[in-house]
Amino acid sequence: MTEPHSEDIPDSKQLEAALGYHFNDPALLTGALCHSSYVNEQPQENLESNERLEFLGDAVLNLAISHLLMQRYPNLAEGELSRNRAHLVNETRLAAIAREIELGPHLLLGKGEALTGGRDKNSILADAVEAVIAAIYLDGGFDAAFAFVESRFSRQLAKVNRGRYETDYKSQLQEHAQSVYREIPRYRVVDTSGPDHSKTFRVQVRVAGITAEGDGKSKKMAEQEAARAGLELLDKGP
Repeated sequence: MTEPHSEDIPDSKQLEAALGYHFNDPALLTGALCHSSYVNEQPQENLESNERLEFLGDAVLNLAISHLLMQRYPNLAEGELSRNRAHLVNETRLAAIAREIELGPHLLLGKGEALTGGRDKNSILADAVEAVIAAIYLDGGFDAAFAFVESRFSRQLAKVNRGRYETDYKSQLQEHAQSVYREIPRYRVVDTSGPDHSKTFRVQVRVAGITAEGDGKSKKMAEQEAARAGLELLDKGP
C-alpha cells in the first residue's frame, strides 16, 4: 500500500506523547489517521483508509472494556456488564477521548471534509480513536492496547453504577441543572445526515454555560447522547 504524501503526514511525536505510546512502525499510526475522504481525493495513490483498522479497534476496545469491568466489578451480572459496556463504549465518549488527546489536527482528511469541520465531527473522531487502538494493538500487542484503553477510561470505569444502571440522561441532566444551577437544558437539532430510511440526527444541548452534542438514529437518542455529554462536561467543572 502506498503511503500518503510526506507533506501531508503530521509530526507523530506530539500525538505519541498524548497517546503514551511510541510506535515501532509509524506507518500504522499514519494509516489510523487516514480518513476515506482523503483516500477518495487521491485514487491514483492506492491508499487505504482507516476503516479496516476501525473494525479491528472496535473489537479490541470491547474486549478490553469487558475485561476491565469483570476485573473491577466481580459481582455484576452479565446483563449489568453488557449495559455498562454499552454506556462506556459509544461515539460520544470516544470523540471526547479524541479531543482530550487532540487527535483532530493529526487526521488526514479530504479538502472538502476538512472545510466542513471534519476534524471536530464526533463520528470521524470516534472512528479514528478505534483505528488508533487497532494500530497500537498491531504494533505492540494486546497489553499495549489494553494499557491505553485503561488509562483513557479509568475515570468512567470508577463511576460504574453497580446494579443501578440508568440510561435516562435527559432526566439526570435536568435534575442536576435545576438543583445546582437553577436552569433548564435547551435542546435543538443542529444537523441531519443519511438517507430518509436511515437518518442520523445531531442534537445540541445548552445549559449552565456548557454546550454539548450527541448523535443518534432518532431525535430522542441524540438528545440522550447530548445530555450524557453535557453531564460529563458539568462533572469536569468546579
